[in-house]
This record gives sequence, structure tokens and C-alpha cells, in this order.
Amino acid sequence: MEAALEEFADRVVSARGSLDAARVPVYRALGRGELVEGRSLDALQAAYRLGARVAWRRYARVARRLALSTEAVALLAEAVFTHIDEIAAASVQAYADAQADAAGTTGRRRHHLLLLLTTGSPVPDPEAVRRAAVDADWPLPDTVAAAALGPLSGSRTGGGERTAAGGSLALGARGRHRLPEPVLADLEGSSPCLVIPSPHLLLADPRLQRLLRDTAGVVGPAVPPVQAADSLRWARILRDAGAAGAAALTDPPLGRLLLLADPALVRLMASRHLKPLASLTSKQRARVASTLLACLQTRHGTAPEIAARLGIHPQTARQRLHQVNHLFGDLLADPDARFEAEAALRAALTDRESDPRTS
Repeated sequence: MEAALEEFADRVVSARGSLDAARVPVYRALGRGELVEGRSLDALQAAYRLGARVAWRRYARVARRLALSTEAVALLAEAVFTHIDEIAAASVQAYADAQADAAGTTGRRRHHLLLLLTTGSPVPDPEAVRRAAVDADWPLPDTVAAAALGPLSGSRTGGGERTAAGGSLALGARGRHRLPEPVLADLEGSSPCLVIPSPHLLLADPRLQRLLRDTAGVVGPAVPPVQAADSLRWARILRDAGAAGAAALTDPPLGRLLLLADPALVRLMASRHLKPLASLTSKQRARVASTLLACLQTRHGTAPEIAARLGIHPQTARQRLHQVNHLFGDLLADPDARFEAEAALRAALTDRESDPRTS
């Protein structure tokens, strides 16, 4: 306050119209200091206002004693409050600049952390991840889930903004998407993605759900942080298979991921073990395939178990089971063949469910 009073006295004497540039750093330092101490500017601005009121009362007493004119008193009052406004503005600007600097540093560090988590090969060193998380002021969670995103619905080319800092933004025709602060995001480029800490909690956030819907995003399985790259790889497999929409917000079945990871291998298993289906009509093929899958998935493969699973009469199940045994008797006696046949049938069922032509 002493510096402000000296500056005001010099300003009045010299009739200077603005703050002395040599003293501006003092007020900027006060603004930065409030941010460093983790405080808002409220206390500093209140102190400025209080100082201005106390000073004005004293100036007013001096003005009455000297019998200054009304015009002179008005000019003095204007000078006092203009001075305090300019001091406060210098502190506010410094506070905002310090915030931007801190956000930029945090953003760069979080982007580095995001790259470390999602591009580590084969698995990043846990200690390196821990250090990077500390540097980025990112509490290291027990689990994360990565999300593979597509372009925003209706967005223009180049309409994304990359940031890994908290409160990440996605730009597009639907406007800005502000994400929960802990989410790490890379929203620029050909393969935008997120790393979501504690997904069992954050996936319920409506801001995150909105972005996932608008980008047809798909969330990978929850994993330890050092396996975030695996979660992202699996999310991209699901996305490429068309698993977007409501399923994007849930932890995907791992068995389904296994089947989607190598479609050519699944087709090879089908060609080896499901050849007898080729000789049947389409309707017969669907009936026998569902019965075979039920036989493989029930504990004993009996007609009553199959009937309960398929919702049919036990006698109908016996007739179908007889046909299955006729076509696949050798397969049912071989554990490895049973496993591969079940995988191929599950994959075929998934394909039919995701194909709109079969609905």
C-alpha cells in the first residue's frame, strides 16, 4: 500500500495520466503471488478497495481544511479511484497470465503422460508413469479405460483441439465439449482418444457421455494405468467392428474382444469345425447352429437343458439334438474342437446381431 500511495502522490504532482511503468511489476507480483498461494483475487481486491476508501477519507479532510473547490475535490476523487482501478487491473492481468502459464505447463505435462500411457511399447515402466503423473498433477488411479473416438457429428475438417489438460475441449457443430478435469484427452488428428481414470465413476458424467455419443466413441476395458495402450487398442477393435452407441459406455465383454481381435482366425475355426452346416438350408442352418451352441454351453448338453436355454419343448430339443449328434458327433467328443466351434458360433451370432439386415 505504501508503494501505491507514493505512486499516487507522484502521479498527482507530475499530472501523469497512467501508472509508472517502473512500478507496474509491483502490482503484477501481488497478483501472481495470490495464485501461487492458492488464493483467489477477492482478498487482494478487497484490500485495494479498503485502501482507496481510507486514503480518500484523509484526502477529504485535507480538502476541507484547505477549502478546496468542489471541482478540485471531484478531480481528486476521480484520480484516486482511477489509480486504484489501474492497480487492480495490473494485478488481475498478472493473475490471469499466471493461470494461463500454469495451465499450459500442466497441459504439456498431461499430454506427455497421455502419450506415455497410450503409446508405451510394450508396457511403460510403472515408476516412469508415477513420476509423469506427479509432474502432471494427475492423481494416479487404480484403473483407467481408454476411449477411441470418431469425428464429431457434423464437425468440419480440422474442427478438433488437442489438449491433455483438465477441462479438455472438443470443437464441432454441436459446440464445445468440456470434459471432467481428470480425463486425459487427445482430440486432434486421425486417432483421437481419451484416457479415463476410475471409469466406474467418471463414465456416468453426462459431459463425457455426450462426447462419446457425438463422436460414436467406444470405451475399452478397465485396466491398470500401465495397460492403457491395450485398452485403447481393444477400444479401436470394437469401434472398427461397429460397437458404438449405448455399448460405448459399458465395460465390453472380454470374450467378444477376443473373437473380434482376429476375424481371419475365427473364420478358419468355422471352416474346420462347422462344415456340416453348409449342406443345410438357411433356416435349417440357423436352427442347427443355435442347438449346437446351446449343447456346447450347457453343463451336460441334455435335451431338457437345451430346451430350457432355447425356450422350446423338450421333445423338439431331442429331435434337434439327434440331428446335431448326427452332424457333429466327432466334434462333441473333442474338447479342443468344442472350444473352437463354440468360439466360431459365438462370433457368427455377434455378426448377425450387429448386421441390420438380420434384425
